[in-house]
Amino acid sequence: MANSRAGETVVSRVVRIIEAFGARQPTLTVSALARAVDLPLSTTHRLVAELVDSGFLERDETRRIRLGRRLWELASRGSSEAGLAERALPYMEDVHAVVQQHTTLGVLDHDEVLYLTRLSSHSKTRNIATVAGRLPVHACSSGLVLLAHSTPDYQDYMLSQELRRYTDQTITDPVLLRRKLAEIRTLGYASVPGIIIPESTGIAVPVFERGHRAVAALNVIVHRGEEDLSSTVPALKTAARGISRVLGDTV
Repeated sequence: MANSRAGETVVSRVVRIIEAFGARQPTLTVSALARAVDLPLSTTHRLVAELVDSGFLERDETRRIRLGRRLWELASRGSSEAGLAERALPYMEDVHAVVQQHTTLGVLDHDEVLYLTRLSSHSKTRNIATVAGRLPVHACSSGLVLLAHSTPDYQDYMLSQELRRYTDQTITDPVLLRRKLAEIRTLGYASVPGIIIPESTGIAVPVFERGHRAVAALNVIVHRGEEDLSSTVPALKTAARGISRVLGDTV
C-alpha cells in the first residue's frame, strides 16, 4: 500500500474521512470534507468515489456525502458491542417501564464512555447521550461507575490527567474523585447531579461479565431535583444483575 508524502497510508486517510461525519455534521460536500480532513480535493474526490462504490459512503439527493449502510452492517455483524446491546435490551426495557426516564447502556473506551443503545422517554429531562456517541469518563454517571470498577492502573492514569470541568459539580480534583469512586463501590451505584448538564442527574450501576469484570454501565437520566433513588436504584440493580447473569457472571 502506497504511503503519502508524509508517510500516511491510504487506510489512515480513509479512517479520517469516515471519522469526519458525526451527529453535528451527518452530511458533507466533497469540498467541505476535503477541508475537514486536510486532504487535497482531488484525493478526496477519488477516495470518496471508491468508498461510495463500496457502500461505505453514500450520496444523498443533493449529492452530499454521508456514511453508508454497509458500515452499519459490518459493524453489527459479529460485534461484541452489538451482542451486548441485544442481550441487555429486554432488561433495559424493564427499567424504562418502571422509571419512565431516558435509559442507556454504555461501555468504557479509552477515556470515554461509548453508548451502545438508548431508550428515550417523553420526559423534560435533557439527555445528551446518543447511540454511538461518547461522553468523558469523569463527567457522567456511567463513566464514574466504570472508572470505580476499573483496574488501579487505569484509575491512576485517569486521575493523573488534566480533567475538564463542565459545570461546578464536575469533580476534577484527584483526591475528591478517589473518594467518589470509593463511595460508588460501597453503594453499588453512582448518582451525580449536574456534572455535565446542570439540570440533569445521572444514576448508573455496573454490569459484570464472567470473572466479575465490569463490562458496561446501565444508566438513567432524570431531571435534577426529581431523583427517586428508592425506586430507581433497585430497578437498575435488578436489571444489571439480569444482564450480568446472561453474560456469565455468577457473583
